Amino acid sequence: MASLLPRLRISTEDQGKLQPHDLFPQGVLKVWLEIGFGGGEHLVSLAARSPEVGFIGAEPFVNGIAKLLVAIEDEHLANVRIFDGDGRLLLECLENESIDRLFILYPDPWPKRRHERRRLLNSHTIAEIYRVMKPGGEMHLASDSADYIGWSLRNILAHGGFDWQTEGPSDWRRPPEDWCPTRYEAKALDEGRRPIYLRFSRLA
Repeated sequence: MASLLPRLRISTEDQGKLQPHDLFPQGVLKVWLEIGFGGGEHLVSLAARSPEVGFIGAEPFVNGIAKLLVAIEDEHLANVRIFDGDGRLLLECLENESIDRLFILYPDPWPKRRHERRRLLNSHTIAEIYRVMKPGGEMHLASDSADYIGWSLRNILAHGGFDWQTEGPSDWRRPPEDWCPTRYEAKALDEGRRPIYLRFSRLA
């Protein structure tokens, strides 16, 4: 936390619209963003597999950040940057059409009706996601809460700027072929909760 995080931390102070590619001086072909990376298993697995891609992880909780930093050091990853705060604040600072792929995996479902306004995928955040994603870019959403998935799907489709990539139930019942499982996903499966996987493409 003391030595590595300062070198990887993304600051949003006095930067205007942040161009993600500028965060990777070695040069990257694409930039992918994960909002709420938890323990970082998914992010690290993808970053190790795709060194030509720049990865940004946003997470407000210290324990998750610490776990990700350990993994980055162990795997000698040079293509990861960290925003140690609410991912919604980062979205507001990103340049238009600057993100190629975005992941939201197992966000807090805030199941009580009075807490719905705290859910991540509300109309404002969806509009920001649309703004920062490149046309044709992909958004991946996974959750073990059917209520949250239904609520998010309605909000995303109501926006009108995303195409739901599905042809039938099997498309949301199984993970994508290149999927990197998370610890939370394993826990959900062990406890008998079936994850749901949604994929969207940003329309022009």
